[in-house]
Amino acid sequence: LFVSAAFVAAALTPTAASAQAVPAAVIAVVDLERVTSDCNACKTAAAALRAQINSLQNREKTLAAPLQTEGKSIQAAIDALNGKEPDAALQARIKAFQAKQQQGSQEIQAQQAQIQRNNQYVQKQIGDKLGPIYQSVMQRRGANVLLETGSTLATTTTVDVTNDVLAALNTALPTISAVAPAQQAPQGR
Repeated sequence: LFVSAAFVAAALTPTAASAQAVPAAVIAVVDLERVTSDCNACKTAAAALRAQINSLQNREKTLAAPLQTEGKSIQAAIDALNGKEPDAALQARIKAFQAKQQQGSQEIQAQQAQIQRNNQYVQKQIGDKLGPIYQSVMQRRGANVLLETGSTLATTTTVDVTNDVLAALNTALPTISAVAPAQQAPQGR
């Protein structure tokens, strides 16, 4: 029994001994908020997204003003009836008003969805470029771990590679499209 236990222990020992030791961590930090707000193309894309949002807000106001006026007029006509049923003309006005409300709501929702897709597309373009940049900066600076500044308690400036990442992103991503490609229609089966 002792011989077989010794044999099993001897068989397991080489496997454990062959595992390599993990190298010491060489950590660098990057301020991603600063990188994504200060890169040249990022600033341009952020301005384009803000313009899209402003345009949407202006469109909402343009649609809302006549609807409010019409809604008040319809409500006044309904109130004047003192509980009586509206005539065919008023019913037609109510239906037309509701259709305009629904159409305006759908238009605004579609524009909001497009702006959201545009924002996601901007983020994807940035993210696609940052991955290889991280690896390159880590290799150049001798780091084997890269952390976001916001997830650290304290660091020294000597481990901060934000300027390196920002410079590389400005080179690798001279422009960003702030309009997402059209969505493909789902294919029928």
